[in-house]
Amino acid sequence: MNEKTESLTVKNIEAAFAGEAMAHIKYRYFAKICRAQGDETSARLFDETANQEVQHAFGHLDLLMPGDELTPARCLELAIEGETHEYTEMYPAFRHLAEQEGQQAAVREIDEQIEESREHAQRFQAMLAKAEKRFAALTRVEKRHAEHYQAALDSI
Repeated sequence: MNEKTESLTVKNIEAAFAGEAMAHIKYRYFAKICRAQGDETSARLFDETANQEVQHAFGHLDLLMPGDELTPARCLELAIEGETHEYTEMYPAFRHLAEQEGQQAAVREIDEQIEESREHAQRFQAMLAKAEKRFAALTRVEKRHAEHYQAALDSI
């Protein structure tokens, strides 16, 4: 479904995913507030609902990014793209506006997010590089095995 980015259905599913993901985090936050104020019953309700919201988000992601079309390497590439977008484009634009509006607390938060997004992208990139090395090593081993099996077959 992710190939049809102009589709209104895709845009709606993306919006639904964003809404469910936001509800998940918001309800976790509400649970934290309730728990801090001694209301464990409400906290549990928010936690349970947050769990359901994340399952809804996963359902939307299954449509947007079918799991059978993803590999660990592709997941890492997508994560690198997203984190890089955050620290090079999204957060700097947000920071500029917050600075113009004199929202210094927001500027400080955004600065932290820029640095963390950069670190996340670097960690994902390092993992991808390691995975590529492992895959290359496995490919060499498998090639040797295949050649050995072929030689055995040829001798029969």
